Amino acid sequence: MMSGRTVIVTGANSGIGRATTAGIVKLGGRVIMACRDVKSAEETAQELRRDTCVDSQLVVVKELDLASLSSIRSFCQSINKEEPRLDVLINNAGLYQCPYSKTEDGFEMQFGVNHLGHFLLTHLLLDLMKRSAPSRIVVVSSKLYKHGDIDFDDLKSEQKYDKAFAYSRSKLANLLFTCELARRLQGSGVTVNALSPGMVRTNLGRHVRVPVIAKPVFNLLSWGLFKSPEQGAQTSLYLACSPDVEEVQGQFFSDCQPHVLLDKATDCQVARKLWDISEVLVGIVQ
Repeated sequence: MMSGRTVIVTGANSGIGRATTAGIVKLGGRVIMACRDVKSAEETAQELRRDTCVDSQLVVVKELDLASLSSIRSFCQSINKEEPRLDVLINNAGLYQCPYSKTEDGFEMQFGVNHLGHFLLTHLLLDLMKRSAPSRIVVVSSKLYKHGDIDFDDLKSEQKYDKAFAYSRSKLANLLFTCELARRLQGSGVTVNALSPGMVRTNLGRHVRVPVIAKPVFNLLSWGLFKSPEQGAQTSLYLACSPDVEEVQGQFFSDCQPHVLLDKATDCQVARKLWDISEVLVGIVQ
């Protein structure tokens, strides 16, 4: 059912992104793997071509560093020039509880990559998606948004930094972005929906330190309680491919089912303010 459709997946070289790419290719879709680590992405692409026995042209690798606004602009310029259509954009890539650091443009890393990077990426590809309508945008968030708040006085975490809170805030920002974008896309033929993949066994948690003595127990529990990347990718695939959600707009899903969000994730005033500030931060508005 994805035959003839082009899909961009950010962070497609590992984890949920890799599993999402494999799922789309198996359905006949063409995937552009948008990744920072091109070497790793090329290796993954070769594995996917071999495992799925598909035409090599159905899996394409392009460099995209979401921690660099110039990289995002370069990537989008290439896509807009070379691609006649874009049917699905899956904003999948993300960082989880990393130590404090800044992006190339001076933003706190988790907020910069998880929210601002995808904000600019989506903005620069939106005209192409409107011309390709009906098309879909899928935003990978997390139920950990519940522990986050948007502090407009310290979006760069320069006053204080807590890595867990910073992740939750970036995931809340994803949902507020989805809320405002859905409002702006009404009648355009482009839909946007968000999801939580649940707890998944990926390298996303590489920055989480587990005491050596507890690692065997943690690893055992993760295999018993966490989803595989393939299981974690199911809701992304559902929102990207299923006819059941073809006209669904601005909703949040988990396990392929709609879920009700806390009020702070659907606050229209906060969503609009965050949108306006994000436009300034990434240089859309001076």
